[in-house]
Amino acid sequence: MITAVDSNVLLDVLGADPTFGPPSSNALRIALRQGQLLACDVVWAEVAGSFASAAAAQNALKLLNLEFSALTIGAALEAGLAWKAYRQRGGARTRVTADFLIGAHALSQADRLLTRDRGFYRTYFKQLEILDPTAP
Repeated sequence: MITAVDSNVLLDVLGADPTFGPPSSNALRIALRQGQLLACDVVWAEVAGSFASAAAAQNALKLLNLEFSALTIGAALEAGLAWKAYRQRGGARTRVTADFLIGAHALSQADRLLTRDRGFYRTYFKQLEILDPTAP
């Protein structure tokens, strides 16, 4: 089982968030026992902004057994189609945002996505299995 991990879950754990850190950490452990953890280049970039250096960010992500997985051409195209659907529904963002890239990556290159952002991904990536670390 391949689990793609969203930035919010990683930031919960790495930032020791008092509310979301424990359930996110537990969900990461469970997902790792079930298979591989990976995150796309977009997630790595978002998380890196919380560290003093690129090396510190890379070391922290490696400690979580998180593998780097760049978007494929297919995932990038899928993100564009999801963004198009968003715009057709009246979405105001005029550029593709990180969430479209993260969702398309998970859909194309993993079996599921570990995230706390259920609404967006469920709307634009209906086929994607979502794991919410805070769900009962």
